[in-house]
Amino acid sequence: MMRAWGLALAWAGVFVVSSAGAETPVERGSYLVNTVMTCQNCHTPKGPPDAVAGKEFGGGLSWDEPPFKVTASNITQDKETGIGAWTDAQIKAFLTTGKRPNGVQVAPLMPTGYYKILTPGDLSAIVAYLRTIKPIKHEVPTPEYRVPMFQEVLPGAEKPIAPSDLNNKVKRGFYLATIAHCMECHTPMDKGRHLFSTSLGKGGQEFPGPWGKSVSRNLTSDKTAGLGAWTDAEIKRAITQGIAKDGTRLKPPMGYGYYAKMTDADIDAIVAWLRTLPPKS
Repeated sequence: MMRAWGLALAWAGVFVVSSAGAETPVERGSYLVNTVMTCQNCHTPKGPPDAVAGKEFGGGLSWDEPPFKVTASNITQDKETGIGAWTDAQIKAFLTTGKRPNGVQVAPLMPTGYYKILTPGDLSAIVAYLRTIKPIKHEVPTPEYRVPMFQEVLPGAEKPIAPSDLNNKVKRGFYLATIAHCMECHTPMDKGRHLFSTSLGKGGQEFPGPWGKSVSRNLTSDKTAGLGAWTDAEIKRAITQGIAKDGTRLKPPMGYGYYAKMTDADIDAIVAWLRTLPPKS
C-alpha cells in the first residue's frame, strides 16, 4: 500500500526460509499471509481498533485520494465477490504484476511490486492458504482510477530470489523485509514515487488515523536519526511490540501484532538486513 496517499496499506523456497522445520504449503502460506505480509492489516475490516471477527479477508480499508478511490478487496473464496473464481495462475499473476484477470492494473498501494521477489514455493504456498479461507459474500465498491496506474518495484526485488540465497542471513532479511513492504512506508516520496535511490529507509511519511498522526521512522544506520544507536533487542521490540528505544509506545499503522507472531530467526534476519542500510539523516 502506498500510504503516502492515505492510511494503511518450488518447495525449496518454502523450506529454506522457514526456521520451524518442514511445513505443508498451507502452513507456510498461513505464516506468510498472517505475519510478515500483514495482509489482514488492509483486507479485513476494522472495528476500531481491531479486526472485525468473522470478517477476515472480506474487504477492508478504503482510500479516497487524488489518484484513485479504492477499497481493499475481498480475498476470500466467495466466487462472486471474492477470488473464488480465480485460477491459481491468475492469483499468482496478480500478486506479481498487479494486474487483475481482466487486465486492469490496480493502484500501487497494493504492494505487488514487492512480491515479485517471492520464491515459486512461497508464491504457491500463499495461494494454497488463500484457498482455505472461508467464503464471505461482501462486495466492495468498484475502484475508481483517476490517472493511469503503475507497478512500483523495489530495487533488488525485480525477480524471484534464489532459494540458496535464503541461507544467507542478510539476504534472507532483505527478502522478508521486502515482502513485508517495509520500505513502502519507511521511504519518503515525491510526486507519487518512492525515493529509493536517494532516501531508502529514511522515513518521514505521515499517517493520520484514530491515533492522531504517526510518522514513519528512519530505519537507516544513522546513530542520531535512525537505528544506529539501537541494540538488536531494541529493534526487535519495536517491530514486535511497538515500543521505542526510550520506552515510548509507537503508533499504528505499523503491524506490530502480526510481526509478533514471526519466528525469532526471521526477525533476527530482518534486523541483520536493516543494519546494512547506509545512514540517512
